Amino acid sequence: MSKFASAMQIKLMPLKYRGKEVFKPLNTGVIDEHVKCLREYIANIFFYTKNGTTIMIDAGYNYPRLKEKMGWLDLNPADIRHILITHQDTDHVGAVEKDSDLLFSHATLYLSDIENLYLTGEKRRKVIYGLYKLPMVHSDNPRKLLKDGEIFYINDIKIEAILVPGHTWGHLVYLIDDKYLFTGDTIWFGPDGGYSLLSSLAEDNKLAVRSLDVLEEKLRSRGINPMVITGHTGWHDDLDFVFAHSDQLCHDIRKQKPHDPDAPWDGYDESGDTEQKARSIRLAKQKWMK
Repeated sequence: MSKFASAMQIKLMPLKYRGKEVFKPLNTGVIDEHVKCLREYIANIFFYTKNGTTIMIDAGYNYPRLKEKMGWLDLNPADIRHILITHQDTDHVGAVEKDSDLLFSHATLYLSDIENLYLTGEKRRKVIYGLYKLPMVHSDNPRKLLKDGEIFYINDIKIEAILVPGHTWGHLVYLIDDKYLFTGDTIWFGPDGGYSLLSSLAEDNKLAVRSLDVLEEKLRSRGINPMVITGHTGWHDDLDFVFAHSDQLCHDIRKQKPHDPDAPWDGYDESGDTEQKARSIRLAKQKWMK
């Protein structure tokens, strides 16, 4: 199912999103000494390494070049034993579906107990303002189901799971070592700051906005200022930028304003994603056009 869903996205979604500056993925490369990024079309997956342990954040599309691009980052799929899943959409779980290349069939998936209801069929994922049901995701990987606020360790890596429902009912963001926040599809970065992502793909837009308000309050009240890393629009380390427009939606049916001169015309065009760049260029944060 995922191969079919991925193939359909590659054919159909560029027709809708070309020129609209909605998807602005990072190219494959290194963010810093702990975080590496891999690009799959419009989506990014991430790898966090500390003291010899590497965990994967999201599993991308059912993507034919995944192993190749992991090689650009000197990563081996066999070494990945733990995958944090923010939510179960096609572009975040494809590599662990039954019909994938099964590069990570040995890995444990971490996801919320609510999000797991999509995988069991007790809930169905709806998009296009609730009008369309997405195909079910099927995976045989072992799962660790998480509660909101649960803190756990993978070796000496500290992970806190924070529930941010809206895009999906059980969407989690992961705060790692109190320094890195992987947000999946909860936040969209424009050149003037963060918004709620994406209007037509959310289960409940009002809930998504409220979730961002709660998330911001939680971070600020604890004095935590992490690097915030999104699934489709890069990263930033200033909470004023991250939550600048979090009470507003990124409306994905129109061209974005203000104009972002760094946004690709077609986010699905990977011609600029090369091994040479992956090995030589650090991935910069989103520019802030104040």
